[in-house]
Amino acid sequence: MGRGKIAIRRIENQTTRQVTFSKRRAGLLKKTHELSVLCDAQIGLIIFSSTGKLCQYCTEGLRMEQLIERYQKMSGTRIPEHDSREQLFGELAMLRNETRRLQSNMRRYTGEDTSSIPFEELDEVEQELERSVIKVRDRKNELLHQQLENLRRKIQEHRVALEYQHAAMEAKPVEPQQVLDQFPFCGEPSSVLQLSTISHQIDPYHLQLAQPCLQGSSV
Repeated sequence: MGRGKIAIRRIENQTTRQVTFSKRRAGLLKKTHELSVLCDAQIGLIIFSSTGKLCQYCTEGLRMEQLIERYQKMSGTRIPEHDSREQLFGELAMLRNETRRLQSNMRRYTGEDTSSIPFEELDEVEQELERSVIKVRDRKNELLHQQLENLRRKIQEHRVALEYQHAAMEAKPVEPQQVLDQFPFCGEPSSVLQLSTISHQIDPYHLQLAQPCLQGSSV
């Protein structure tokens, strides 16, 4: 049973298309080589795949350039040759003209070369410079405002930290041992006279002498 005919159209599946290309390329190169050897034909074959890969075949003993040159002579067509030096000189001249134009414009804005500028263009340059000055001043004021805001924020943060530290110091309780260290005696006082001699030392703590209870005692 014979093989069915294959429709000649683009294969949509990329994998299948690549496999088919590899197989048929090998078959084409084989047939080209057989034709060149069997029939003594001069053949030049150039193939570019869909991915841009080059594959070529040239009859043994010849170069592809020789076959292309022979084809051009026989067909009367010539591939135009571009001189890279002419292209380079053209690009260089274009860059020089652009540089001169930019330098001329810079001199106009710096006031170095205004003798050849007509009045209308001078008025236009003046307006452009004024607009530029306004933009520069706006940007400068914006930066100054940002710096002032940052400075105010730092001052406020520093002030809050100081207030918090001061409040913490005021709220710190006095230790009992710190109070006892102010007295010149150890332990409890032995007499009212001893307390009276140190009353000026314990005045900051608002201590008062207790009045003796005379009720129930005989005079």
